[in-house]
Amino acid sequence: MKRCIIFILLFSFAFVNFAADKGKIEVPLRFDRYYNYDEVIIALKALNKAFPALTELDIVGQSEEGRDIYALTINNPKTGDDLEKPGVYVDGNIHGNEIQAGEVCLYYANMLLTKYGENERITKTVDRNAHYIIPVVNVDGRYRFFEDANTSSSNRSIRVPRDDDNDGLVDEDNYDDLDSDGSICQMRIKDPFGRYKTDPEDPRLMVRVEEGKKGEWTVLGQEGIDNDGDGQINEDTEGYLDPNRNWGYNWMPYYVQSGAGLFPLSGIGLKAVNDYIMARPNIIMAYAFHNSGGMWLRAPATKEEKISQRDVAAWDILGKNAIKITPGYVYQPAYDLYSTYGDFDSHMYNLAGAYSFVGELFQSSQETYRVDITKPIVAPPAEGGGGRRGGSPERSREQMKFNDHLGIGEMYKDWKPYKHPLYGDIEIGGWVKMTSRLPQLFMLQELVHRNAAVVLFSAENTAEVKLETLETKKIGKDLYRVRVRLSNDKALPSMTYQAGDKKLHRKDILKVSGAKVVAGGELTDMYRDLVTYKEHKPEIQFLIVPSYGKIDYQFIVEGKGEIEIEYQSIKAKNLKASVNL
Repeated sequence: MKRCIIFILLFSFAFVNFAADKGKIEVPLRFDRYYNYDEVIIALKALNKAFPALTELDIVGQSEEGRDIYALTINNPKTGDDLEKPGVYVDGNIHGNEIQAGEVCLYYANMLLTKYGENERITKTVDRNAHYIIPVVNVDGRYRFFEDANTSSSNRSIRVPRDDDNDGLVDEDNYDDLDSDGSICQMRIKDPFGRYKTDPEDPRLMVRVEEGKKGEWTVLGQEGIDNDGDGQINEDTEGYLDPNRNWGYNWMPYYVQSGAGLFPLSGIGLKAVNDYIMARPNIIMAYAFHNSGGMWLRAPATKEEKISQRDVAAWDILGKNAIKITPGYVYQPAYDLYSTYGDFDSHMYNLAGAYSFVGELFQSSQETYRVDITKPIVAPPAEGGGGRRGGSPERSREQMKFNDHLGIGEMYKDWKPYKHPLYGDIEIGGWVKMTSRLPQLFMLQELVHRNAAVVLFSAENTAEVKLETLETKKIGKDLYRVRVRLSNDKALPSMTYQAGDKKLHRKDILKVSGAKVVAGGELTDMYRDLVTYKEHKPEIQFLIVPSYGKIDYQFIVEGKGEIEIEYQSIKAKNLKASVNL
Protein backbone atom coordinates (compact mmCIF):
# COMPACT_ATOMS: atom_id res chain seq x y z
CA MET A 1 0.00 0.00 0.00
CA LYS A 2 2.85 2.36 0.89
CA ARG A 3 4.58 1.67 -2.45
CA CYS A 4 1.30 2.32 -4.26
CA ILE A 5 0.87 5.70 -2.55
CA ILE A 6 4.46 6.69 -3.36
CA PHE A 7 3.95 5.71 -7.00
CA ILE A 8 0.73 7.75 -7.21
CA LEU A 9 2.44 10.79 -5.67
CA LEU A 10 5.42 10.55 -8.01
CA PHE A 11 3.12 10.11 -11.02
CA SER A 12 1.02 13.10 -9.94
CA PHE A 13 4.14 15.24 -9.47
CA ALA A 14 5.43 14.28 -12.89
CA PHE A 15 2.05 15.05 -14.47
CA VAL A 16 1.86 18.47 -12.79
CA ASN A 17 5.35 19.36 -14.01
CA PHE A 18 4.52 18.14 -17.51
CA ALA A 19 1.33 20.20 -17.55
CA ALA A 20 3.21 23.23 -16.23
CA ASP A 21 5.80 22.87 -18.96
CA LYS A 22 3.05 22.90 -21.60
CA GLY A 23 1.43 26.11 -20.40
CA LYS A 24 3.89 27.87 -18.14
CA ILE A 25 7.57 28.71 -18.17
CA GLU A 26 9.41 28.99 -14.88
CA VAL A 27 11.95 31.64 -13.88
CA PRO A 28 14.91 31.36 -14.07
CA LEU A 29 14.62 30.34 -17.70
CA ARG A 30 16.22 27.20 -19.12
CA PHE A 31 18.80 27.25 -21.91
CA ASP A 32 19.04 23.56 -22.74
CA ARG A 33 16.25 24.02 -25.27
CA TYR A 34 14.97 26.45 -27.90
CA TYR A 35 11.81 28.47 -27.23
CA ASN A 36 9.31 28.79 -30.06
CA TYR A 37 7.55 32.11 -30.69
CA ASP A 38 4.69 31.50 -28.26
CA GLU A 39 7.10 30.31 -25.58
CA VAL A 40 9.28 33.40 -25.98
CA ILE A 41 6.24 35.54 -25.18
CA ILE A 42 5.39 33.34 -22.18
CA ALA A 43 9.01 33.62 -21.00
CA LEU A 44 8.98 37.42 -21.26
CA LYS A 45 5.71 37.60 -19.35
CA ALA A 46 7.16 35.26 -16.70
CA LEU A 47 10.19 37.53 -16.24
CA ASN A 48 7.97 40.59 -16.06
CA LYS A 49 5.71 38.91 -13.49
CA ALA A 50 8.66 37.69 -11.39
CA PHE A 51 10.40 41.11 -11.41
CA PRO A 52 7.67 43.77 -11.72
CA ALA A 53 9.74 46.45 -9.98
CA LEU A 54 12.57 46.16 -12.50
CA THR A 55 10.74 45.45 -15.76
CA GLU A 56 8.19 46.79 -18.19
CA LEU A 57 6.82 44.65 -20.99
CA ASP A 58 5.59 46.49 -24.09
CA ILE A 59 4.15 45.49 -27.44
CA VAL A 60 6.26 47.40 -29.94
CA GLY A 61 3.92 46.68 -32.84
CA GLN A 62 2.61 43.91 -35.03
CA SER A 63 4.11 42.00 -37.93
CA GLU A 64 2.84 41.51 -41.46
CA GLU A 65 0.88 38.47 -40.25
CA GLY A 66 -0.42 40.22 -37.14
CA ARG A 67 1.88 38.75 -34.48
CA ASP A 68 2.98 40.92 -31.56
CA ILE A 69 6.56 42.12 -31.24
CA TYR A 70 7.48 42.38 -27.56
CA ALA A 71 10.14 44.50 -25.85
CA LEU A 72 11.31 44.06 -22.27
CA THR A 73 12.70 47.12 -20.48
CA ILE A 74 14.96 46.39 -17.53
CA ASN A 75 15.53 49.42 -15.31
CA ASN A 76 15.53 50.25 -11.63
CA PRO A 77 13.18 53.26 -11.28
CA LYS A 78 14.55 53.93 -7.80
CA THR A 79 17.81 55.06 -9.42
CA GLY A 80 16.12 57.15 -12.10
CA ASP A 81 13.91 57.12 -15.15
CA ASP A 82 15.12 54.87 -17.95
CA LEU A 83 15.41 57.75 -20.44
CA GLU A 84 17.82 59.52 -18.10
CA LYS A 85 20.37 56.68 -18.15
CA PRO A 86 22.74 55.29 -20.79
CA GLY A 87 20.58 52.96 -22.86
CA VAL A 88 21.64 49.49 -24.02
CA TYR A 89 19.56 47.96 -26.82
CA VAL A 90 19.68 44.23 -27.58
CA ASP A 91 17.72 42.36 -30.22
CA GLY A 92 17.79 39.03 -32.03
CA ASN A 93 16.12 36.88 -34.62
CA ILE A 94 15.88 39.63 -37.24
CA HIS A 95 16.13 36.75 -39.68
CA GLY A 96 13.44 34.20 -38.93
CA ASN A 97 15.71 31.15 -38.89
CA GLU A 98 18.28 32.70 -36.53
CA ILE A 99 16.64 31.39 -33.40
CA GLN A 100 19.70 31.17 -31.13
CA ALA A 101 19.94 34.96 -31.44
CA GLY A 102 16.66 35.21 -29.56
CA GLU A 103 18.01 32.86 -26.90
CA VAL A 104 20.97 35.21 -26.27
CA CYS A 105 18.50 38.05 -25.63
CA LEU A 106 16.43 35.90 -23.26
CA TYR A 107 19.57 34.76 -21.46
CA TYR A 108 20.81 38.33 -21.01
CA ALA A 109 17.46 39.43 -19.58
CA ASN A 110 17.30 36.36 -17.34
CA MET A 111 20.88 36.96 -16.12
CA LEU A 112 20.30 40.62 -15.26
CA LEU A 113 17.10 39.92 -13.37
CA THR A 114 17.87 36.69 -11.52
CA LYS A 115 21.30 37.91 -10.40
CA TYR A 116 20.19 41.40 -9.41
CA GLY A 117 20.96 41.97 -5.73
CA GLU A 118 23.27 38.95 -5.64
CA ASN A 119 25.98 39.88 -8.11
CA GLU A 120 27.62 43.27 -7.54
CA ARG A 121 28.46 43.94 -11.19
CA ILE A 122 25.01 43.08 -12.46
CA THR A 123 23.31 45.03 -9.69
CA LYS A 124 25.30 48.12 -10.58
CA THR A 125 24.57 47.70 -14.30
CA VAL A 126 20.83 47.36 -13.74
CA ASP A 127 20.90 50.40 -11.45
CA ARG A 128 23.03 52.52 -13.80
CA ASN A 129 21.75 51.53 -17.23
CA ALA A 130 18.45 51.09 -19.00
CA HIS A 131 18.22 47.88 -21.04
CA TYR A 132 15.82 47.50 -23.95
CA ILE A 133 15.52 43.91 -25.17
CA ILE A 134 13.58 42.64 -28.19
CA PRO A 135 14.33 38.90 -28.43
CA VAL A 136 12.43 38.36 -31.69
CA VAL A 137 12.30 41.05 -34.38
CA ASN A 138 11.04 38.77 -37.17
CA VAL A 139 8.20 37.16 -35.24
CA ASP A 140 6.55 35.64 -38.31
CA GLY A 141 9.82 34.06 -39.37
CA ARG A 142 10.49 32.50 -35.96
CA TYR A 143 6.93 31.21 -35.71
CA ARG A 144 7.08 29.58 -39.13
CA PHE A 145 10.59 28.23 -38.65
CA PHE A 146 9.35 26.12 -35.75
CA GLU A 147 5.88 25.29 -37.07
CA ASP A 148 6.67 24.60 -40.73
CA ALA A 149 9.11 22.28 -42.45
CA ASN A 150 12.27 24.23 -43.28
CA THR A 151 15.90 24.05 -44.17
CA SER A 152 18.31 25.58 -41.65
CA SER A 153 18.37 28.70 -43.85
CA SER A 154 14.74 29.20 -44.88
CA ASN A 155 12.19 31.56 -43.37
CA ARG A 156 14.76 34.33 -43.02
CA SER A 157 12.57 36.87 -44.80
CA ILE A 158 9.95 39.26 -43.55
CA ARG A 159 6.69 37.81 -44.82
CA VAL A 160 6.17 40.27 -47.66
CA PRO A 161 5.21 38.32 -50.83
CA ARG A 162 7.47 38.76 -53.83
CA ASP A 163 7.40 37.45 -57.38
CA ASP A 164 10.88 35.90 -57.51
CA ASP A 165 10.48 34.28 -60.94
CA ASN A 166 8.57 37.11 -62.66
CA ASP A 167 5.58 34.97 -63.60
CA GLY A 168 2.95 37.24 -62.13
CA LEU A 169 2.47 35.02 -59.04
CA VAL A 170 3.94 35.45 -55.58
CA ASP A 171 5.46 32.81 -53.30
CA GLU A 172 3.67 30.07 -55.21
CA ASP A 173 6.52 27.56 -55.40
CA ASN A 174 7.78 27.04 -51.87
CA TYR A 175 9.59 24.05 -50.43
CA ASP A 176 7.54 20.86 -49.99
CA ASP A 177 8.05 18.40 -47.15
CA LEU A 178 7.71 15.35 -49.36
CA ASP A 179 8.41 12.78 -46.67
CA SER A 180 6.59 14.70 -43.88
CA ASP A 181 9.50 14.61 -41.43
CA GLY A 182 9.44 18.34 -40.54
CA SER A 183 12.70 19.14 -42.34
CA ILE A 184 13.46 20.16 -45.89
CA CYS A 185 16.42 18.01 -46.85
CA GLN A 186 18.09 17.33 -50.20
CA MET A 187 17.02 15.30 -53.19
CA ARG A 188 19.35 13.19 -55.36
CA ILE A 189 18.88 10.86 -58.30
CA LYS A 190 20.92 8.01 -59.74
CA ASP A 191 22.85 9.29 -62.75
CA PRO A 192 26.01 7.76 -64.25
CA PHE A 193 26.79 11.17 -65.73
CA GLY A 194 26.28 12.97 -62.45
CA ARG A 195 28.99 15.07 -60.82
CA TYR A 196 28.99 13.13 -57.54
CA LYS A 197 29.60 9.63 -56.25
CA THR A 198 29.12 7.96 -52.90
CA ASP A 199 31.92 8.79 -50.47
CA PRO A 200 33.93 5.54 -50.11
CA GLU A 201 34.63 6.42 -46.44
CA ASP A 202 31.03 7.22 -45.47
CA PRO A 203 28.16 6.09 -47.73
CA ARG A 204 25.88 8.80 -46.35
CA LEU A 205 28.01 11.51 -47.96
CA MET A 206 28.92 12.28 -51.55
CA VAL A 207 32.15 13.51 -53.10
CA ARG A 208 32.78 15.09 -56.46
CA VAL A 209 33.97 12.71 -59.17
CA GLU A 210 37.37 13.20 -60.74
CA GLU A 211 37.65 14.62 -64.21
CA GLY A 212 36.88 11.98 -66.85
CA LYS A 213 35.41 9.49 -64.35
CA LYS A 214 31.85 8.20 -64.25
CA GLY A 215 29.54 9.68 -61.63
CA GLU A 216 26.78 8.12 -59.58
CA TRP A 217 24.49 10.93 -58.38
CA THR A 218 23.02 14.22 -59.51
CA VAL A 219 21.98 16.53 -56.67
CA LEU A 220 18.53 17.97 -57.43
CA GLY A 221 18.42 20.53 -54.65
CA GLN A 222 16.09 20.94 -51.70
CA GLU A 223 12.90 18.93 -51.31
CA GLY A 224 10.09 20.19 -53.48
CA ILE A 225 7.86 19.84 -56.49
CA ASP A 226 6.97 22.10 -59.38
CA ASN A 227 3.95 23.76 -57.78
CA ASP A 228 3.31 26.25 -60.58
CA GLY A 229 4.12 23.97 -63.54
CA ASP A 230 6.86 26.16 -64.97
CA GLY A 231 9.51 23.42 -65.06
CA GLN A 232 11.36 24.74 -62.00
CA ILE A 233 11.32 23.64 -58.36
CA ASN A 234 11.36 25.90 -55.29
CA GLU A 235 12.10 28.98 -57.39
CA ASP A 236 9.56 31.26 -55.67
CA THR A 237 9.75 30.64 -51.91
CA GLU A 238 8.65 32.97 -49.10
CA GLY A 239 9.42 36.70 -49.42
CA TYR A 240 11.99 38.07 -50.01
CA LEU A 241 12.36 41.22 -47.91
CA ASP A 242 15.59 41.05 -45.94
CA PRO A 243 15.06 42.86 -42.63
CA ASN A 244 18.77 43.64 -42.41
CA ARG A 245 18.72 45.45 -45.78
CA ASN A 246 15.61 47.52 -45.13
CA TRP A 247 16.83 50.05 -42.54
CA GLY A 248 16.92 53.76 -43.29
CA TYR A 249 20.59 54.67 -43.56
CA ASN A 250 22.24 54.23 -46.98
CA TRP A 251 19.31 52.14 -48.25
CA MET A 252 19.57 51.07 -51.89
CA PRO A 253 16.86 49.66 -54.19
CA TYR A 254 16.58 45.99 -55.09
CA TYR A 255 18.72 46.19 -58.24
CA VAL A 256 21.63 47.34 -56.02
CA GLN A 257 20.87 45.41 -52.82
CA SER A 258 18.97 42.14 -52.93
CA GLY A 259 16.18 41.97 -50.36
CA ALA A 260 16.00 45.76 -49.98
CA GLY A 261 12.22 46.07 -50.31
CA LEU A 262 10.31 48.83 -52.05
CA PHE A 263 11.50 51.60 -49.72
CA PRO A 264 13.34 51.98 -46.38
CA LEU A 265 11.50 50.48 -43.40
CA SER A 266 8.78 49.08 -45.64
CA GLY A 267 8.62 46.10 -43.30
CA ILE A 268 5.69 46.82 -40.97
CA GLY A 269 7.25 45.20 -37.91
CA LEU A 270 10.67 46.64 -38.73
CA LYS A 271 9.28 50.18 -38.84
CA ALA A 272 7.65 49.58 -35.45
CA VAL A 273 11.00 48.47 -34.03
CA ASN A 274 12.67 51.58 -35.49
CA ASP A 275 10.00 53.83 -33.96
CA TYR A 276 10.60 52.13 -30.61
CA ILE A 277 14.35 52.77 -30.87
CA MET A 278 14.00 56.40 -31.96
CA ALA A 279 11.66 57.07 -29.03
CA ARG A 280 14.59 56.17 -26.76
CA PRO A 281 17.35 58.62 -27.72
CA ASN A 282 19.36 57.58 -24.65
CA ILE A 283 20.46 54.39 -26.46
CA ILE A 284 24.26 54.58 -26.80
CA MET A 285 25.05 50.87 -27.23
CA ALA A 286 23.23 48.42 -29.50
CA TYR A 287 23.57 44.71 -30.29
CA ALA A 288 21.75 42.80 -33.02
CA PHE A 289 22.37 39.07 -32.81
CA HIS A 290 22.39 36.83 -35.88
CA ASN A 291 23.13 33.16 -36.15
CA SER A 292 26.44 31.94 -37.53
CA GLY A 293 30.01 32.73 -38.44
CA GLY A 294 31.61 33.78 -35.16
CA MET A 295 31.97 37.51 -35.86
CA TRP A 296 31.59 40.91 -34.24
CA LEU A 297 30.77 43.31 -37.07
CA ARG A 298 30.67 47.11 -36.74
CA ALA A 299 30.16 50.04 -39.08
CA PRO A 300 30.99 50.94 -41.77
CA ALA A 301 29.06 48.54 -43.98
CA THR A 302 30.66 49.84 -47.19
CA LYS A 303 34.13 51.15 -47.96
CA GLU A 304 32.64 54.42 -49.16
CA GLU A 305 30.99 55.13 -45.80
CA LYS A 306 33.08 57.43 -43.61
CA ILE A 307 33.09 57.19 -39.82
CA SER A 308 34.92 58.96 -37.02
CA GLN A 309 38.27 57.39 -36.15
CA ARG A 310 37.75 58.52 -32.55
CA ASP A 311 34.68 56.27 -32.51
CA VAL A 312 36.71 53.41 -33.96
CA ALA A 313 39.08 53.73 -30.99
CA ALA A 314 36.14 53.23 -28.61
CA TRP A 315 34.75 50.37 -30.70
CA ASP A 316 38.15 48.69 -30.65
CA ILE A 317 38.14 48.49 -26.87
CA LEU A 318 34.81 46.66 -26.93
CA GLY A 319 35.59 44.53 -29.97
CA LYS A 320 39.01 43.38 -28.80
CA ASN A 321 37.51 42.42 -25.46
CA ALA A 322 34.63 40.61 -27.18
CA ILE A 323 36.91 38.25 -29.11
CA LYS A 324 38.59 37.27 -25.83
CA ILE A 325 35.22 36.38 -24.32
CA THR A 326 34.16 34.47 -27.45
CA PRO A 327 37.23 32.49 -28.63
CA GLY A 328 37.37 31.94 -32.38
CA TYR A 329 35.29 35.00 -33.24
CA VAL A 330 36.74 37.83 -35.31
CA TYR A 331 36.15 41.55 -34.89
CA GLN A 332 36.02 43.62 -38.05
CA PRO A 333 34.15 46.28 -40.03
CA ALA A 334 31.10 44.82 -41.74
CA TYR A 335 32.41 45.61 -45.23
CA ASP A 336 35.37 43.27 -44.65
CA LEU A 337 32.80 40.48 -44.93
CA TYR A 338 30.85 42.08 -47.79
CA SER A 339 29.22 45.43 -48.46
CA THR A 340 25.63 45.93 -47.39
CA TYR A 341 23.14 48.75 -47.75
CA GLY A 342 20.28 49.53 -45.40
CA ASP A 343 21.81 47.48 -42.59
CA PHE A 344 21.14 47.78 -38.85
CA ASP A 345 24.70 48.66 -37.77
CA SER A 346 25.04 51.71 -39.98
CA HIS A 347 21.48 52.80 -39.23
CA MET A 348 22.10 52.77 -35.48
CA TYR A 349 25.45 54.53 -35.75
CA ASN A 350 24.50 57.19 -38.29
CA LEU A 351 20.86 57.86 -37.34
CA ALA A 352 20.48 56.80 -33.70
CA GLY A 353 23.92 57.90 -32.51
CA ALA A 354 24.78 54.51 -30.99
CA TYR A 355 27.80 52.25 -31.11
CA SER A 356 26.48 49.04 -32.60
CA PHE A 357 27.55 45.45 -33.20
CA VAL A 358 26.09 42.64 -35.23
CA GLY A 359 26.98 39.45 -33.39
CA GLU A 360 27.19 36.42 -35.67
CA LEU A 361 26.95 33.54 -33.24
CA PHE A 362 27.52 29.86 -33.95
CA GLN A 363 30.85 28.53 -35.23
CA SER A 364 30.40 25.24 -37.06
CA SER A 365 34.14 24.69 -36.55
CA GLN A 366 33.22 23.71 -32.99
CA GLU A 367 31.62 20.54 -34.33
CA THR A 368 34.79 18.52 -33.86
CA TYR A 369 35.74 14.88 -33.55
CA ARG A 370 39.53 14.66 -33.38
CA VAL A 371 42.35 14.77 -30.87
CA ASP A 372 44.02 18.05 -31.77
CA ILE A 373 41.42 20.73 -32.48
CA THR A 374 44.10 23.44 -32.73
CA LYS A 375 45.06 22.14 -36.17
CA PRO A 376 42.39 22.97 -38.72
CA ILE A 377 41.55 20.49 -41.46
CA VAL A 378 43.31 21.57 -44.65
CA ALA A 379 41.95 20.06 -47.82
CA PRO A 380 40.68 21.12 -51.26
CA PRO A 381 37.22 22.67 -50.98
CA ALA A 382 34.21 20.53 -51.80
CA GLU A 383 31.87 21.82 -54.51
CA GLY A 384 28.42 21.08 -53.09
CA GLY A 385 27.25 17.51 -52.73
CA GLY A 386 28.49 16.11 -49.43
CA GLY A 387 25.22 16.69 -47.65
CA ARG A 388 25.73 20.48 -47.79
CA ARG A 389 27.94 20.69 -44.71
CA GLY A 390 31.66 21.32 -44.50
CA GLY A 391 34.22 22.96 -46.76
CA SER A 392 35.85 19.71 -47.83
CA PRO A 393 35.16 15.95 -47.82
CA GLU A 394 37.34 15.66 -44.71
CA ARG A 395 35.38 18.35 -42.93
CA SER A 396 32.04 16.79 -43.89
CA ARG A 397 33.24 13.42 -42.58
CA GLU A 398 34.23 14.99 -39.28
CA GLN A 399 30.85 16.70 -38.95
CA MET A 400 29.18 13.36 -39.61
CA LYS A 401 31.23 11.81 -36.81
CA PHE A 402 30.19 14.72 -34.61
CA ASN A 403 26.60 13.82 -35.48
CA ASP A 404 27.20 10.17 -34.64
CA HIS A 405 29.06 10.65 -31.37
CA LEU A 406 27.75 13.94 -29.96
CA GLY A 407 24.54 14.61 -31.88
CA ILE A 408 23.48 10.99 -31.16
CA GLY A 409 22.57 10.61 -34.80
CA GLU A 410 19.75 13.17 -34.80
CA MET A 411 21.41 15.81 -36.99
CA TYR A 412 21.37 13.85 -40.24
CA LYS A 413 18.59 12.02 -42.10
CA ASP A 414 19.74 8.92 -43.96
CA TRP A 415 18.87 8.72 -47.64
CA LYS A 416 15.50 7.11 -48.31
CA PRO A 417 13.80 6.30 -51.65
CA TYR A 418 10.90 8.48 -52.82
CA LYS A 419 8.72 8.47 -55.96
CA HIS A 420 8.87 12.06 -57.23
CA PRO A 421 6.11 13.26 -59.62
CA LEU A 422 8.68 14.89 -61.92
CA TYR A 423 11.95 12.98 -61.42
CA GLY A 424 10.59 9.51 -60.67
CA ASP A 425 12.73 7.38 -58.35
CA ILE A 426 14.87 9.64 -56.19
CA GLU A 427 16.29 9.66 -52.67
CA ILE A 428 15.78 12.24 -49.90
CA GLY A 429 18.25 12.79 -47.09
CA GLY A 430 20.82 15.11 -45.53
CA TRP A 431 21.17 17.53 -42.64
CA VAL A 432 17.92 18.38 -40.87
CA LYS A 433 16.42 21.76 -39.99
CA MET A 434 17.86 22.18 -36.48
CA THR A 435 21.51 21.90 -37.57
CA SER A 436 24.11 23.65 -39.67
CA ARG A 437 23.53 27.23 -38.47
CA LEU A 438 22.39 26.17 -35.00
CA PRO A 439 24.40 24.81 -32.07
CA GLN A 440 23.20 21.55 -30.64
CA LEU A 441 21.44 21.95 -27.33
CA PHE A 442 24.39 20.85 -25.20
CA MET A 443 26.39 23.70 -26.79
CA LEU A 444 23.71 26.35 -26.40
CA GLN A 445 24.25 27.47 -22.81
CA GLU A 446 27.92 28.29 -23.29
CA LEU A 447 27.13 30.21 -26.48
CA VAL A 448 24.43 32.37 -24.92
CA HIS A 449 26.45 33.02 -21.78
CA ARG A 450 29.61 34.12 -23.59
CA ASN A 451 27.69 36.48 -25.85
CA ALA A 452 25.63 37.90 -22.99
CA ALA A 453 28.92 38.56 -21.16
CA VAL A 454 30.02 40.69 -24.12
CA VAL A 455 26.89 42.81 -23.83
CA LEU A 456 27.40 43.15 -20.09
CA PHE A 457 30.96 44.42 -20.59
CA SER A 458 29.70 47.05 -23.04
CA ALA A 459 26.93 48.14 -20.67
CA GLU A 460 29.48 48.53 -17.90
CA ASN A 461 31.56 50.71 -20.21
CA THR A 462 28.91 53.23 -21.18
CA ALA A 463 29.90 56.70 -20.01
CA GLU A 464 29.79 57.36 -16.27
CA VAL A 465 30.40 61.09 -16.01
CA LYS A 466 31.52 62.78 -12.80
CA LEU A 467 31.12 66.52 -12.18
CA GLU A 468 33.69 68.27 -9.97
CA THR A 469 34.30 71.89 -9.02
CA LEU A 470 38.07 72.24 -9.12
CA GLU A 471 38.30 75.85 -7.98
CA THR A 472 36.26 78.84 -6.89
CA LYS A 473 38.64 81.82 -6.70
CA LYS A 474 37.84 85.48 -6.13
CA ILE A 475 39.64 87.57 -8.75
CA GLY A 476 37.94 90.96 -8.24
CA LYS A 477 35.01 92.69 -6.62
CA ASP A 478 32.11 90.25 -6.90
CA LEU A 479 34.10 88.51 -9.64
CA TYR A 480 35.03 84.84 -9.38
CA ARG A 481 36.91 82.26 -11.43
CA VAL A 482 35.14 78.90 -11.35
CA ARG A 483 36.80 75.82 -12.77
CA VAL A 484 34.78 72.67 -13.49
CA ARG A 485 35.87 69.20 -14.54
CA LEU A 486 33.83 66.50 -16.27
CA SER A 487 35.54 63.11 -16.16
CA ASN A 488 34.72 59.62 -17.43
CA ASP A 489 36.63 56.43 -16.60
CA LYS A 490 34.67 54.22 -19.01
CA ALA A 491 35.51 53.06 -22.54
CA LEU A 492 32.70 54.92 -24.31
CA PRO A 493 32.47 58.71 -24.54
CA SER A 494 29.26 60.47 -23.54
CA MET A 495 28.08 60.39 -27.19
CA THR A 496 29.53 59.25 -30.50
CA TYR A 497 31.86 61.69 -32.19
CA GLN A 498 30.06 61.00 -35.47
CA ALA A 499 26.86 62.33 -33.93
CA GLY A 500 28.72 65.45 -32.84
CA ASP A 501 30.42 65.97 -36.20
CA LYS A 502 27.23 65.43 -38.23
CA LYS A 503 24.99 67.30 -35.74
CA LEU A 504 22.82 64.22 -35.43
CA HIS A 505 21.60 65.51 -32.09
CA ARG A 506 22.81 68.19 -29.73
CA LYS A 507 26.02 67.74 -27.81
CA ASP A 508 26.16 67.53 -24.03
CA ILE A 509 25.59 70.82 -22.21
CA LEU A 510 27.49 72.33 -19.29
CA LYS A 511 25.47 75.24 -17.92
CA VAL A 512 26.06 77.78 -15.15
CA SER A 513 23.10 79.67 -13.70
CA GLY A 514 22.33 81.85 -10.66
CA ALA A 515 24.74 84.67 -11.53
CA LYS A 516 26.02 86.52 -14.56
CA VAL A 517 28.63 84.56 -16.54
CA VAL A 518 31.02 87.12 -18.01
CA ALA A 519 33.16 84.57 -19.86
CA GLY A 520 33.39 80.82 -20.23
CA GLY A 521 35.17 78.22 -22.29
CA GLU A 522 37.25 75.06 -22.37
CA LEU A 523 40.28 75.17 -20.11
CA THR A 524 42.99 73.59 -22.25
CA ASP A 525 45.90 74.21 -19.84
CA MET A 526 45.09 75.14 -16.26
CA TYR A 527 48.74 75.74 -15.35
CA ARG A 528 49.14 78.44 -17.98
CA ASP A 529 45.50 79.52 -17.75
CA LEU A 530 44.83 78.80 -21.43
CA VAL A 531 41.12 78.98 -22.19
CA THR A 532 39.21 78.77 -25.47
CA TYR A 533 36.45 81.22 -24.62
CA LYS A 534 33.03 80.94 -26.26
CA GLU A 535 31.92 84.21 -27.84
CA HIS A 536 28.16 84.04 -27.35
CA LYS A 537 26.22 82.79 -24.33
CA PRO A 538 29.30 81.73 -22.37
CA GLU A 539 27.10 80.30 -19.60
CA ILE A 540 26.23 77.36 -21.93
CA GLN A 541 29.01 75.14 -23.24
CA PHE A 542 28.56 72.27 -25.73
CA LEU A 543 30.86 69.28 -25.41
CA ILE A 544 31.54 65.54 -25.51
CA VAL A 545 33.10 63.90 -22.47
CA PRO A 546 35.83 61.59 -23.81
CA SER A 547 36.41 57.96 -22.84
CA TYR A 548 39.05 57.30 -20.18
CA GLY A 549 39.55 61.03 -19.81
CA LYS A 550 38.32 64.45 -18.73
CA ILE A 551 37.44 67.87 -20.03
CA ASP A 552 37.86 71.10 -18.02
CA TYR A 553 35.99 74.39 -18.26
CA GLN A 554 36.55 77.82 -16.79
CA PHE A 555 33.87 80.42 -16.08
CA ILE A 556 34.27 84.03 -14.96
CA VAL A 557 31.19 84.74 -12.86
CA GLU A 558 29.95 88.04 -11.51
CA GLY A 559 27.73 88.04 -8.43
CA LYS A 560 27.30 86.60 -4.96
CA GLY A 561 25.57 83.69 -3.30
CA GLU A 562 24.85 80.27 -4.74
CA ILE A 563 25.25 79.30 -8.39
CA GLU A 564 24.21 76.04 -9.98
CA ILE A 565 26.36 74.02 -12.36
CA GLU A 566 24.40 71.57 -14.48
CA TYR A 567 25.53 68.83 -16.88
CA GLN A 568 22.90 67.62 -19.35
CA SER A 569 23.38 64.65 -21.68
CA ILE A 570 21.13 62.67 -24.00
CA LYS A 571 23.22 59.50 -23.67
CA ALA A 572 24.64 59.82 -20.14
CA LYS A 573 23.17 60.68 -16.77
CA ASN A 574 22.44 64.35 -15.95
CA LEU A 575 24.30 65.91 -13.01
CA LYS A 576 24.05 69.01 -10.84
CA ALA A 577 26.31 70.78 -8.36
CA SER A 578 26.03 73.99 -6.30
CA VAL A 579 28.81 76.47 -5.54
CA ASN A 580 28.79 79.40 -3.09
CA LEU A 581 30.51 82.56 -4.26
